[in-house]
Amino acid sequence: MTEPLDTGRPHPARVYDVLLGGKDNFAADRAAAAQGLQVNPNAATAPLQNRAFLRRTVRFLAARGIRQFLDIGTGLPTSPNVHEVAQEAEPAARIVYADNDPLVLAHARALLTSARTGRTAYVNGDLRRPAEILSAPELRETLDLSEPVAVLLLAILHFIEDSDRPYDIVRTIMDALPSGSYLVLSHITAEYDPESWGRFAEIMRGQGIPTRLRGRDEVTAFFDGLDLVEPGVVPILRWRPEEETPFTDAQVALYGGVAEKP
Repeated sequence: MTEPLDTGRPHPARVYDVLLGGKDNFAADRAAAAQGLQVNPNAATAPLQNRAFLRRTVRFLAARGIRQFLDIGTGLPTSPNVHEVAQEAEPAARIVYADNDPLVLAHARALLTSARTGRTAYVNGDLRRPAEILSAPELRETLDLSEPVAVLLLAILHFIEDSDRPYDIVRTIMDALPSGSYLVLSHITAEYDPESWGRFAEIMRGQGIPTRLRGRDEVTAFFDGLDLVEPGVVPILRWRPEEETPFTDAQVALYGGVAEKP
């Protein structure tokens, strides 16, 4: 059951939309983003580079023969989306999006149309309850969990507090998938600019958005039991870059990695 739309408090997906320059947000989301940008203007740089990381990793996996993708914490549609990148490489690719913001789901159903030979579906689900996402009829009708699946957890795990056992969440998801599946992950860090990103996280928490900054070792631990693809867990600008960018690791402040389940 979809939760009612609460426009009076910011939601991570809609704040992210503000930072990307989108228009599918409300006053509370814009206020939270404005406060975050005031203490750290680079908060608008990180989401754009995270989208570039998404495109690179999805193309990489499609080239490796992956035809099924589960994107949890989808956010509002921002072209090119996962299905557009994957189905450009393989029109028969199947993609399931999951998010817990009703506005995201409404836009997804209206805007995210699949290639004719592929499939796209949408699940109302909260990452903190991974079993509900994995058992959702929409997912089961779209993905074959006996075949490899690429799980995308892009810029979402930093919204999961330690008390919600984020490592167990990732393990639950990957344990449900067969050998040859992949985990793609990006996560905010303060290791390159502790002061600016610490202030940003404090602002977000003050707006009711949990923001847990983690270091490289903590991010790498999400891949325990999996085989990391080179170059391992690195700042996302350094994960198989396709072109030069003018940005620094301190500005983007996201670690990222891709790993295969043996």
